[in-house]
Amino acid sequence: MGRNRKRSTLANRAIVASAALILGGGGLVAVNTYASAGEGWSWSGQREQTQSQTKAGGQSVSTIDCPEVANGLPNVPQQARQEVGRELATMDSQITEAYQRFADQKQQIQQDPGLAQNAILNPLKSKRTASLERISNAIGRAGQQPQGLQSMAQCALVADDSANAGNGQAQGQQNGQGGEQGNGQGDGQDNGQGDGQDNGQNAGQDGGQDNGQDNGQGDGNGGQAGNGPVAADFVDIQSVQPNVQKPQQRRGGSKGTFSTQCGTNQNGKFNPDNVIVAPGVSNGAHHMHDYVGNQANDAFASDDDLANGQTTCRNQGDKSTYYWPVLRLQNGQQENDANADGGGNDKNVGEILTPTQVTLNFVGNPKSKVVAMPRFLRIITGDAKAFTNGNANANASWSCTGFENRQLKDKYPICPQGSQVVRSFKFQSCWDGQNIDSANHRTHVAFADANGNCGNGFKAIPQLVQRIVYNVPQGSVFAVDSFPEQLHKPGTDHGDFINVFNDNLMRKAVGCINGGRKCT
Repeated sequence: MGRNRKRSTLANRAIVASAALILGGGGLVAVNTYASAGEGWSWSGQREQTQSQTKAGGQSVSTIDCPEVANGLPNVPQQARQEVGRELATMDSQITEAYQRFADQKQQIQQDPGLAQNAILNPLKSKRTASLERISNAIGRAGQQPQGLQSMAQCALVADDSANAGNGQAQGQQNGQGGEQGNGQGDGQDNGQGDGQDNGQNAGQDGGQDNGQDNGQGDGNGGQAGNGPVAADFVDIQSVQPNVQKPQQRRGGSKGTFSTQCGTNQNGKFNPDNVIVAPGVSNGAHHMHDYVGNQANDAFASDDDLANGQTTCRNQGDKSTYYWPVLRLQNGQQENDANADGGGNDKNVGEILTPTQVTLNFVGNPKSKVVAMPRFLRIITGDAKAFTNGNANANASWSCTGFENRQLKDKYPICPQGSQVVRSFKFQSCWDGQNIDSANHRTHVAFADANGNCGNGFKAIPQLVQRIVYNVPQGSVFAVDSFPEQLHKPGTDHGDFINVFNDNLMRKAVGCINGGRKCT
């Protein structure tokens, strides 16, 4: 995708001031005002405000919440995975289309709630029922046919606050089917990361996260595309208490670090595919990804394509692919994906920011030595649908340079003058010793617990720690790309990795980490 940007006609008419930020005397005021009625939002507040500001009953709905089918599937036989994956991607497209209809008819729905059921939810349920039947049949042809999938056909319209507080109505419907996924490898993620991620939405943030969240918000949506972000998605990093705790290194642990340098996507490789989750499906992500490392990655890339692809990594033995949702400024600038899938067609708009720095480190385990990752191991960390799925698999951290002992999980940081925005991921560091992927793309890897233990016979592998830094103009509103119905929430941030180290480089990395050295 090229980078020919232009300012949209709407933006030329609408934007009075892209943003202003004033910090001082304990106060915080941020403004992002759009002139056209109904087009934009403004927000302001005081750092001293510590009480959550929530609207009274009757808050209008803001998104569509559907059970995450991948979480509720049994073990999918290898022979059925491609067909099941295509159907899951189709179901994502069904939700996207339904959300678009909801957004287009939102005012009518507020006046006539029955319209939502008849015009949006019932047709969506019918489509999901058909997809679930095809998934069930595909699994049944290769193994035991699953029971009860149809219970995940029903979706709901939910308010932003209720979805955030309750982690989605549909999540409760899933508990009997897929709850084990979040518990199986996610329970350790808040404890095992050692960066205080579990405190990101609780401790220390009440002093800033509610700044003006109800002022000018209207129905809870905002941003250029009308589906987020909103003021309540941001918090002044200076109001957050330090919350990072590092795991204690133990005798026998692996203390080294192997770093790979793969650039910052200066060449502008983007696409809205996800070869891990939706292989063979164009726009399987419904949002745009940044790529560093392997340049052959798209929805149709095979392992051979990746092995033979070009790489931006300085060490040509690393042809791994590293990708994540792009970060955009909500400044009225149009990228040339403004009318394309993954971009404007999926309500992802604004200027794509190129990182100023991308750090890719592989680190050890505080308790044990690590073993080599298998080639083509796939790892997804975080959850692109955490806003409606709940936070069991959420794993992004947000901070600012100079304040990285303060990590946020479900808020974007407002950084002071001279400080840059930092987003980081610590990937799963335990492997089942057999599989390079799993049906839900999660259960073949897991997080170590707070002491570095890998449970269930899993083996410690080098842990990818990814840090991405952005120079966000002071006071600017920004957001990660997301599925439209996820409203650009910061908790939906996620990272994807496919290991394509050659054998010699992987041996070097493991030796370096186990030997306590720092290597590149």
